[in-house]
Amino acid sequence: MLSRLTRRGLLRLFGAGALAFGSGVLNGCALPTRSSSMPQPQTNPSPAFTPDLDLTIRAVAAEVPILPGTPTRVWTYQAQVNAGDPAAVQPIPDSYLGPIIRVRTGQKVRITFENKLPDPRQDSIIHWHGLHTPPAMDGHPHTVVRPGERYVYEFTVTDRAGTYWFHPHPHGQTAQQVIMGLAGLFVVSDPAEDAIGLPGGEYDLPLVIQDRTFDADNQFVYDSDPMTRLMGFLGERILVNGRPDLTITAATRAYRWRILNGSNSRIYKLAWDSGMPLTVIATDGGLLEHPLTRPFVMLAPGERIELWVDLRDIPRDTTLKLVSQPFSGAEGVGMMGESGNMDHGMGGMHGQMGMMRSGNAPPLGAPLDILQVRVTRQEQETLVLPASLIPIQRHRREAAVNATTPRRIALSLRGMEWQINGKTFVMDEVAPDEIVRLNTLELWEIVNETNPGEMMDPMGMAHPIHIHGGQFQIVQRTVLPELRAGWEEVKDGYVDEGWKDTVLVMPGERVQLLMAFRDYTGMYVYHCHNLEHEDAGMMRNYRIEA
Repeated sequence: MLSRLTRRGLLRLFGAGALAFGSGVLNGCALPTRSSSMPQPQTNPSPAFTPDLDLTIRAVAAEVPILPGTPTRVWTYQAQVNAGDPAAVQPIPDSYLGPIIRVRTGQKVRITFENKLPDPRQDSIIHWHGLHTPPAMDGHPHTVVRPGERYVYEFTVTDRAGTYWFHPHPHGQTAQQVIMGLAGLFVVSDPAEDAIGLPGGEYDLPLVIQDRTFDADNQFVYDSDPMTRLMGFLGERILVNGRPDLTITAATRAYRWRILNGSNSRIYKLAWDSGMPLTVIATDGGLLEHPLTRPFVMLAPGERIELWVDLRDIPRDTTLKLVSQPFSGAEGVGMMGESGNMDHGMGGMHGQMGMMRSGNAPPLGAPLDILQVRVTRQEQETLVLPASLIPIQRHRREAAVNATTPRRIALSLRGMEWQINGKTFVMDEVAPDEIVRLNTLELWEIVNETNPGEMMDPMGMAHPIHIHGGQFQIVQRTVLPELRAGWEEVKDGYVDEGWKDTVLVMPGERVQLLMAFRDYTGMYVYHCHNLEHEDAGMMRNYRIEA
């Protein structure tokens, strides 16, 4: 019976066709190579660039105690300040995650990345997720450096105050490097944010949510078999800031929570288990114009959300729990004749799909405990949630150069291969319909298509789409009637009112967004931030031309 199938059993059932699929995917993820037609990596600092902050970040192997017993072997970012404010680098205690880098808008930053990974096959590069940088500073896969080599980033921080992050971006190897621990937060501040008076210091909490699977010796397990590459990795345990079963001890104060979904493919439906609403103050690209309340918040891989968590009226010795509520419709809809409706006991088709793709891991959409907050201290709070935050200059649809003909970005599955506009990633390829003009505003429409005739996910699956090079604004969402049921379970958790660089697109959904292309010419990528999809080729280049 289907409910008894594991991933390996599924592949045996599908036989030679599945093996052919596996061969194609794995061959498509061969080690990255540098194209002779692309610019070569920048390995030396520019004498003409005088940084306000000069850092070195090394990707290294380490051991970290995560579970009782044997330490876990990880890869991690280690940073040092060569010049500038020593407080610009703040470690996350007892974590494999890289340090938090804190900068201010307008600062000139030099960061020398050194690849010290022990595996000679692990080329790497850092992408500054959400930042508006020149193409050569963005971490395109063609700029990878081999172990023992370095890459020098030099750029001016022009972004709004907000929670950004950094992670590896080598084609075909990103998922494994992130699983092993390579990721960190990049926090930008500016005078406008300072003037608001949000919680700071110990009341400003970074929270990186990830999922991992461990073996009996406490080592990370990452099985990049064909099913994982098709569906995405799901781990058995939830980690927050690299720790399982996190409990935050808190005071009766207001907190600013900066939450990143740093998982490879798992999507979260974040909520308080008590039913208390969430107060949202920022999205990917910084603060909103006004605080918003949501019953829950959807957070896909790569997305960030900031919450105002006010505990002043919570009695001492109270424990609160942040959870991911159950939802369906993100994958497996209509597979093998099923409707895709998930019973929340995980006994339906959706639960069977999760069993097939990730063994003992909770399936996508399963209820999960994320963390606990224990109120242990009584303190006086004087901060008040501001009614207004930071103004946002709104793009106008009619100002787009293609206002009546949106640029179509079609997401599809063809021959067991996820594609964008019918294509997969080629290192130096830009199609004619992937060229945009400098100093223009464009309307893009991301369409999550159905996949008739496909053996897996004929109705599609959820994709978090990330566009490099800057931030965009979401202007409209629609969904196919036959897939509306799953969409209805998540739509009230979208926060589309702010700046975004990553957007969750559910099966059958169309998302229209406005993006301005300014300051820099050159080539960037856009891709699915399900990292297994990205590695398997669900990524394309686009080029900005003058």
